[in-house]
Amino acid sequence: MAKGLVTVFGGSGFIGRYAARTLVEAGYRVRIAVRRPHLAGDVRLAGSPGWVDIVQANVRHKASVAAAVEGADAVVNLVGILYEKGKQSFEGAQRDGAIHIAEACKEAGITRLVHVSAIGADPEAKADYAETKGEAEAAIRELIPETVILRPSIVFGPEDDFFNRFAAMASHPMTNVLPFLPAIGGGKTKLQPVYAGDVAEAIANAVTREDVDGKTYELGGPRTYTFIELYDFIGKTIDRKRYAMPLPFMVAKPMGMTLGAIWRYVWPLSTGILGAPPITGNQVEMLKTDNVVGEGALTLADLGIDGAESIEAIVPSYLWRFRPYGQYHQETESA
Repeated sequence: MAKGLVTVFGGSGFIGRYAARTLVEAGYRVRIAVRRPHLAGDVRLAGSPGWVDIVQANVRHKASVAAAVEGADAVVNLVGILYEKGKQSFEGAQRDGAIHIAEACKEAGITRLVHVSAIGADPEAKADYAETKGEAEAAIRELIPETVILRPSIVFGPEDDFFNRFAAMASHPMTNVLPFLPAIGGGKTKLQPVYAGDVAEAIANAVTREDVDGKTYELGGPRTYTFIELYDFIGKTIDRKRYAMPLPFMVAKPMGMTLGAIWRYVWPLSTGILGAPPITGNQVEMLKTDNVVGEGALTLADLGIDGAESIEAIVPSYLWRFRPYGQYHQETESA
């Protein structure tokens, strides 16, 4: 017998796939609410037949959100975007969408809401990404005080858009001629990467436990790194030595703003044909602040998760494809 039904908004994304599997393992049936159900069929593999269902819902449309939470015992909101494109804006997806979910939960009498935000969320932030995340947190707390808020740092795993992206950049033929990667702000920003599987376990525990109501947790891995240290780690892992080329914020910011605008508004770039923009103004702004767990914050350990996975234990298992000679190419001392 299932413990109950959990609706997961944005459940077909990177973290959502891990969360669906972990929730099923914890004994819950899962309803995946996504804009394009026809592209999310593989999420059903998270559980046996009947344990994972997929429904259409757009967080900008209240009626579809209300239908998606109907009959649920708990709701998880994973909706978030790293850059804006077309109608997908930070305000619509991350702030208004989160509010629509909380309103629907309140109307349905659901108090078990888990909202996945981000370290650095702040209504007063200069970056729209962090500002809308902060505004969403404040609004949700007002609507449903029992909401559990999870704020992860950079999330890594085989499908991530962080280590894979920089490994791909380091493997580009151009970097064989000019072996440099851009280090925005000098590459001194600190990050605390956290494994997607640990974030999924935190979500499942937040749904299950009774002592988490109304609390905020910051999720980070076992250690912090500067951007330059992560470049060195990636280079060693894929056996391609690359040097950090400092790029001042005052230079990177206008470049990012220009690229972000092009990718959002100029057709057909905004349709995703070229993938994500190399950098946006929002991302540059966020790199001005360390993305690490704050002193005194509740953490993974407070959710019962000890021994968080490190990048050293996980990342080499999927970055091998960027090595010059593939999986069986051994790392060298020169890397």
